[in-house]
Amino acid sequence: MSDFIEPYFEYGKEWLPLLVKAMGTTALLSVSAFALSLVFGLLLALCRNAPSRALSHFVTVYVSVVRGVPLLAILFLLYFGLPGIGITFDAFTGAVLGLAFAFAAQVAELFRAGLMAIPKGQREAALAVGFTPFQSFTLIVLPQVVRIIIAPLIVTFVSLLKDSSLASLITVNELVLTGRAMATEYFLPLQIYLAVGLCYFFIAWPFSLLSRRLAPAVG
Repeated sequence: MSDFIEPYFEYGKEWLPLLVKAMGTTALLSVSAFALSLVFGLLLALCRNAPSRALSHFVTVYVSVVRGVPLLAILFLLYFGLPGIGITFDAFTGAVLGLAFAFAAQVAELFRAGLMAIPKGQREAALAVGFTPFQSFTLIVLPQVVRIIIAPLIVTFVSLLKDSSLASLITVNELVLTGRAMATEYFLPLQIYLAVGLCYFFIAWPFSLLSRRLAPAVG
């Protein structure tokens, strides 16, 4: 056991700055992608409930296809495939867009469920007292929807955070890619990947606790 722990004392001062920097990249990647997925997901949910059948069917197909395609395939398509038609992203931007497009489909379903849970009478009452449709949605409906779906949204963010490790395969220098480089340099893969796993845990654990705390309040 001491042989296993000893490298942490011997190389800890060298490993810690590398892991902290990689944690920052992972956090920035995850937060950026999730913020975009919230915007895309809300738009998709609204379009799915739009009067236009063509638009509604398009969103339905998009959600079904994206949820059935591996995230890695989406990342490869954006980073390696699109340059073939003249569209090029750097690795970080490609990873953010890929994660956002993929998780927007899940977020859209959450928003759709939340919207369906709000009685139509509330919208009608808001319009009756002089609210515009936009004000009715942003001031009356959307806050209630967010309250309903906040816990599953946090769970979705944790899933996105863990799936962000796939960005290492398109050369984003996040936790997994940093860990791989460290394992190659120090020849201590078990200790290093355990440290990488703990980094993910320390980022995700507070959000998991928050989602559990909020779930009973939403119910």
